[in-house]
Amino acid sequence: MAGFSRNVFVMAILFSSLLSFTEARDHLVGGKTDSWKIPTSESDSLNRWAEKSRFLVGDSLVWKYDGAKDSVLEVSKRDYVTCNTSSPIAMHNDGNTKIVLEHSGAYYFISGVKGNCEQGQKLVVVTLSKRRYADAPVPSPVEFDGPAIAPTSNAVSLKASLVVAFGVLVGFWL
Repeated sequence: MAGFSRNVFVMAILFSSLLSFTEARDHLVGGKTDSWKIPTSESDSLNRWAEKSRFLVGDSLVWKYDGAKDSVLEVSKRDYVTCNTSSPIAMHNDGNTKIVLEHSGAYYFISGVKGNCEQGQKLVVVTLSKRRYADAPVPSPVEFDGPAIAPTSNAVSLKASLVVAFGVLVGFWL
């Protein structure tokens, strides 16, 4: 019976680990502190970092920067393209900004310091719906032009599949 208990315990740990992949995450912008700055090269661009990441509804973006010298403006696509700082959706200058990605689609951010956006200090993040995201390719933020669309296959969601698999395995050992 001890072997059975150990197997159930191991399966429970494995199951909860797999479910954690679908929980909201905090993403440190650029993957490191002080990355909210004018990029030194195209490969240093925050949009390059965003292209390599997957953002889901409920995730958060976290900026670490000197709030006395810079700010993070959430802006419309038009203001992102033109680097217009005069009418932001939201302005943050606390140096430790956390923004929850509440809907699927694109989010646009620029520096509030005059001239920094024009030099590349900006970021666009495409957020995917949690539903059936596992099969969706990561869209390129540079080419994004509309709301993120979840795949439309009839596949069962990852979380539901894990619940069924766990139930079958536990039932098998009972």
